[in-house]
Order: sequence, then C-alpha cells, then structure tokens
Amino acid sequence: MPMPSLFRRTPLLLIALLCVAIWPFRSWASDWVASVDERSGLPMLTRGGSPVLASTFTFWGSNWEWLYFASRFKANAPHSYSLEGQNKDLDFDLTAQIQKDGEQKLTWNFALDAHSTKSGVMGGGIVFKFDPALFAAEMGEPVLLPDNSGWAWGNAQGRRIEMRFEPALASVYFEPGDRSEVRAFFYKSTIRPGQQNIKATLSVSGDVTLGPTLTERFGLTDPTRWPNDNIDIKTSPVDLSFLNAGEKPAGKRGFVKASGEQLMFADNTPARFWGTNITSYALFQTSDDAIKQQAKRLSALGFNLVRLHHHDSPWVSPNIFGERDLTHDTQQLSAQSLKKIDWWIKCLKDEGIYVWLDMHVERALMPKDNIFAFDELPKNEQNNASLKGYAYVNITIQQAMKRFTEAYMTHVNPFTGLAYKDEPAIAAVLITNENDVTQHFGNALLRDKGVPKHWKLYKNQADVFASQHNLSQGLTWRSWEHGPSKLFLNDLEQRFNVEMIQHLRDLGVKVPIATTSSWGGDGLSSLPALTSGDVIDVHSYGGAGQLEKNPLTSDGIIDWIAAGQVTGKPLTVTEWNNEPFPTPDRHSLPLYVAGTASHQGWDALMQYAYSQQSFDGDWVTADNWHAYNDPAMLATLPAAALLYRRGDVSEANTTYVFAPTPDTLFNKPVSPANSALLRTAMEIGKLQIAMPQTPELAWLQPGIIPSTAKVFHDPDQSLLDANASESTTDTGELKRNWKQGIYTIDTPRTQAVTGWIGGESISLGNIKVQVKTANASVVVQSLDNAPVAQSKDLLISLGTRAIPKEDDKTPFYVEPLEGTLSLQAPPGLTLFTNGTLAQMKKLPATYVDGRYTIKFDDLQASNWLFLRKNATR
Repeated sequence: MPMPSLFRRTPLLLIALLCVAIWPFRSWASDWVASVDERSGLPMLTRGGSPVLASTFTFWGSNWEWLYFASRFKANAPHSYSLEGQNKDLDFDLTAQIQKDGEQKLTWNFALDAHSTKSGVMGGGIVFKFDPALFAAEMGEPVLLPDNSGWAWGNAQGRRIEMRFEPALASVYFEPGDRSEVRAFFYKSTIRPGQQNIKATLSVSGDVTLGPTLTERFGLTDPTRWPNDNIDIKTSPVDLSFLNAGEKPAGKRGFVKASGEQLMFADNTPARFWGTNITSYALFQTSDDAIKQQAKRLSALGFNLVRLHHHDSPWVSPNIFGERDLTHDTQQLSAQSLKKIDWWIKCLKDEGIYVWLDMHVERALMPKDNIFAFDELPKNEQNNASLKGYAYVNITIQQAMKRFTEAYMTHVNPFTGLAYKDEPAIAAVLITNENDVTQHFGNALLRDKGVPKHWKLYKNQADVFASQHNLSQGLTWRSWEHGPSKLFLNDLEQRFNVEMIQHLRDLGVKVPIATTSSWGGDGLSSLPALTSGDVIDVHSYGGAGQLEKNPLTSDGIIDWIAAGQVTGKPLTVTEWNNEPFPTPDRHSLPLYVAGTASHQGWDALMQYAYSQQSFDGDWVTADNWHAYNDPAMLATLPAAALLYRRGDVSEANTTYVFAPTPDTLFNKPVSPANSALLRTAMEIGKLQIAMPQTPELAWLQPGIIPSTAKVFHDPDQSLLDANASESTTDTGELKRNWKQGIYTIDTPRTQAVTGWIGGESISLGNIKVQVKTANASVVVQSLDNAPVAQSKDLLISLGTRAIPKEDDKTPFYVEPLEGTLSLQAPPGLTLFTNGTLAQMKKLPATYVDGRYTIKFDDLQASNWLFLRKNATR
C-alpha cells in the first residue's frame, strides 16, 4: 500500500512554446546537480541522482496549524520558468519568475500580494531540508547568513551552495534541535495588506552544476499533438497465456511451500511468480463477467499471481464488511463481498493465476468491536481507529484479528468447493500490511501520544525485557533510537508474529506466511522480526531517474528490495512502483525490476497496482494504481513477465553476504540510504543479509552462509571503483550506466535497451537500436523459446512517455518512437502490429544480409510489434 505522495503533480500542458522541440539534456560531468524542482518550483540539489536538498512552501497559522498552499509551475523555455500560488487561509497570492543567470546562478523574483490583515501567524515561506548524512562528510552543516538574508552549505573554497534573499526576510532560522532544516519566512506574526517583492538567488560553486528540470530533459514538446493510445481494457495487446497453459488450474501442483531460499510447489517444481495487485473498488464493484474477462487478460499479459488488497480498508465501500454507512462493527464479513472475492479466486485459478491474500490492510476498528482502551486510540472522522502499532500490545485487537482470520480463511468458496485455507491456488498470506513497531509504529505507543493504557502495556513489556537481558530500562523503551530498543521491538513484534502464525496453522493454513513487510525506509534492524515468517516481504517505491542512481552515493528502488534478502528465506515483493504519477520514464521500471529480480533470484514480484477502480464502471481515470489502462506500463510489463518467468536472465554466479554483528545491526541505522556495500554488491552479484547470533534474541536463527559466498562486515565498503560510471553483472547479461542513464539486457532470448537512449547507437547480441526519442525502451524477444537470431516468432516492445489528458482522463497521449531497429533473424518473417477488431496490421520492414531493419516514424503509437511467419497467433 503506497504512502500518500507529499508532492503535487506537475501540470500536464505546458504553454505555447512547447511546440518547439528541444534536444534533451542527458548527462553532465558532475554528480552534484542543482535545479528547479517542478513539484514546488523551488531549489533542489541532487547527488548521484538522489536528493540531498529539498525545499517546499510551508505556512502555519495560529498554534502551528498547517495551512495549504496551492501552486502551479510552468517551464516556459529552457531555464526559464514561472510559478503562481495562493494561500486562501492567509489571503495572499504569490508569483515568481525563475531563470538561470549565468552558469552558476538561478534567480527567483517573488511577488507577494496580501489582501487583508492576518494576525497570530506563526510564520510561513520556504522550508529547506538538508541531508544530515553529509554533515560529517564533505559538506558540513549549513550555516545561516547574517540578518535573515539566507543560508549557505559547503566549503567556501570548494563545493558550495548559497541561497540569498534580498531584501532580508522576516525570519531565517534552524528548526529547534534540527540543523538539517532551515525555515525562511516571508511572513511572521502579522500579515498586512500590500505587495512586496523578494529576490532569491541560488549560487553554486565547485563541482556543482546547474541542471534542467525533468520536463526539459525529456524535451519541451506539446503532448496534445501525440496520438491517443489504442489500449483495449478488455483484451491484451500481446498473448503470453501460453506461460500459464501448463498450470491450469492454479494449484494443480499442490500447495506452494518455502524451501530454503526458494518458493516451490508440493511436487518440488520451482515456483516463480510475476504478479500484480487488484484492490479496493476493483474487487467489489466489478461485474462477474468483467472479472472473468480480466482474469483472461491478466494471463495474456503474463501474470501468474494476483494479490487481493484493500479488501478491509474503510475508504472502500462496499468492503469485506459491507457498505460503509450500514456497517456498525467489523465482527461480521459481508456475504455479498465474500462472493466477489470467491469469484475473483475462481476466475484467476481457472487461468492458472495464483492468489495472495492479506489478513489485514487498513481495517478500522469501531466502538462496537469491544476493543480495550478504544477510547484513547486516535480516531478518524467516522470515530473509527487504526490498529497499527497497538495490535502488538493490545490482546483484544489480536483477538479481533484472529476472529477475522478464522472467518476469512475457513470460508468455503462455493465456486471451488474449497475453504481458502484448503485452496492450493492461494500462494501465500500476509498477516498485517505495513505494520511494524521496529521502525514505524513503535512511537504510537509512547507516553506523549495520549494513550496511557497502551503506554503502560508497552512500558511494562519493555521493562521486563530489559530486566531479563540486563539492559538499561531507561533506553529500552525509546522506540525512536537504535540500541536496546531495537532488540526489544524486534522481540515484541516476533512474539506477536509467532502467535498469529500459530493461529493460522491451527486453522489449517498450509501456504507460506509473511508477517508484515520491510517498507517505507525500514533499515536492516527491522529484518529480525520478519524472519518469523516463511518469507521476507518488501515494498519499494521509487521516482523518476532510477537508472541514473549512482550506487556509490545514492539509493534506488532496487536497493531497498535487495536489502530484504535474508539468507535462508525466499524474498517476495508485494508492492513495487514509481511515483508521483505520471513518472515520465516509468516504461523502464518493469524491465529494470524483472532483470534484477532474475539475476538476484527473487521469488515473487507484484507490481502495484493493476487497478483499484471497477473494470466496467463509467468512471475511468488514469492513475498510478491503474496499470491496466496505462500504455507506458503496459508497454513493457509483458516483456518483463516473459523474461522473468522464462528465466531468460541467468541468476548470479557470485553471492555477497553482509554479515553484521549484533552491534552493527541493532545499534546503527544501516540501510541502502547509507550503506555503499548494500548498493554496490547487488550491481555485480547476489546480495544476501545474514542474521547474527544475538543472546538477547534466542529465537533469531543465525544466517547459514554458503561456503562459496564472499562475506563482508563493513556496511561502508564499496565493491565498485570510486570513479565507476557503470556496472556489469557477473553474468555479463545486465549493464547499467548511471552516468548516461541506460540499462541493457543481453541474453539469447531477450535483448533490451532502456533509458536515455536518444541519439545513441546501441548494439547487443542480435539487435542494434538507434532512436531520436530522448527516453525510450526497445525490447526484442522470441516467443517460441528459440534464440532471437533463430526465432520465427518475435515480440518487439516499445516504451515511451504516456501522459493522461487533463484531470487524469483517458485515453493517454503517447509519445511516438522515432528511429530504427536492426535485428538478426531468419528470412521470410513479416512485421505486424495490432489493428482494429483484433486484426493484425502489416507494416514495412526490409531484410538485407540476414538482418531486418524496422523504421519507427513519429506518428505510429503502437507499443507492440510482431515479426513472425504469419499473423494467426
């Protein structure tokens, strides 16, 4: 379940000048780049592709009440931008003209217009957040300039960035107790009617360069001139259902099981799952006919696992408990809602697709649920309470969770005749979604959160644990700190996990159980409790530019997944995606995930999400959680499914094991954000984490390290050269050049290039790609299992930008790919694309010297081409 985005989407349409094509900015010499953040219109600084300085507009009324500031940003021309905003509560407007002023300066000319007097204002303006990890390194701490005129960060004789305001502001200060946050206030105390003009100048020096915005990099073109997508949401543009043909119905090989680091079926056949999520309204408001139709489409797209998610969330109506306005407790499951879940399972099973079930996602407890100390739990507008965090100390919440689990898992599906617990098409279950105390929700139990009864339960258990293991009682309860608290929190979470797992097993559940997930910045210190389950599950979300993340300095979506691979446990990923929507290079992500997952040997990948809206409703929108109608994601999702499920990319030859001591694991915040080892090892070979023997946690099994593995104990050790700009896996099949932002897959049956490939000439085993389009994906795969050079049935997948219409309406505008593809293949093949009424449309291709040349013009919007003997398939 994705966390809400803190950033506003960039507007779709740019102004009239956008019809002028601008050749994109692809790369620059320095890892340090300052630019204007399109989400806020304010400065940002990145290092190796990751932000180290971010800034946002923030305003507070009386008593620090946060007040919404709406803004709109435009890129008018290269390095020339405008910004306008409004704060209705404080009754003022803001505009800004932004431009590059030489090679080392960006200027903001702000105009503020207050319309009335407002008193008691705590303050408001720009909040700058600096990466504290760089304070002890080369940047040091930021310093304030005299007389409220701004701040500076870095070394005056080298790398430095300065933000200066003229005239001086009402206040510029550090957030008390936090040197990583500077607040620069336009207003403070009283706002008086009138206008004021403020000039802000960002100056950089040393190896910091000024870079373009994301929109400029992709090219200032007008997307309304692109063709509309031709997605039919009822059918699939490709047919990979042959991957599931031997698995119908799902479950025919017996129950899925965890065997060492692999998922396997009961007949000991390896299980490899490429999946997605179907959530909320899609579950309960889709007609039976449409459910059956979508099950067939999912199979054709290459999926063999679907997670049914947000079944219990209070914002979904109906949900598993029924209609929201008619539900007075969460003790009973709705027969009508269960029937929808039943039908989804039946239809998916018939298509050879397995199902992942969650026992808890966002269930909102109600007053009539008879929960101990319900009165002190934070409530929503409907007087309902979340159970996250509190479940670990509140037995009545645990009992309520068990009652739900029993009702859900013992329910007999009338369409299959099997209870969910006895259904071999259920691949795995999750106890509780994004609900841990080791990182996120331990703080909810503290004294200052106004939950005295839960605090008492929590503190008593912390004191007992401290006494048992001779730890400081004064430190053990401090959930926000590393040290004894991480030992205690893992133990608290593990005891809950064991209780819930045993309940599931007593009910007769046979499949692997995940406890909760590693998510939202969890460090390695959160992993021990997760080992209570049969698998380690991970959620990971990235943003634009994942291929440009420099592993020497920066973490990306892939690194956070890799850091969850514990020795001896299969790894599942129930959620992966980029945000905010629409990330322009999202077509690259399925290839990057599938290629890496294959190399690392991960067991199950579930994209988030296929849909959370009904498939036959009148309200159809474009959204990050609706891949089913997104041409950018659909462009490469089938290609990713094919290469992953078929094992086209070889598993790593080398295993790197990080084996932290208890001191390193529990007393230090180790994660991909600060560990060079975690980021660089998986660029070459397979990364695994070995749990240490820990006296305070007798239940924690020490990791069994393969005898051939290379073992490391220092999280700061890099396995790449300090000046590296690209990496190649130990198999030689995957390459990533983060300086160029290009990723390639080169295997006999799948050959792919993706990223900033415009203007490049890239040759792989049997293909050569030369395109003008700045950022794109080109994938060539055999559909007959033969190597590409010998195949008589080839799939060509093409990915580019896809932008929804205003107000997130469909169809999308799809950027045409322009360039050529040359590929080696047998003679006598014909190029086709999907035409109307499922007919194949013939396209031109030349064949000379054993190679086909295919030209992509700037009008063709098809994402899938077929080079084959005939067009009947």
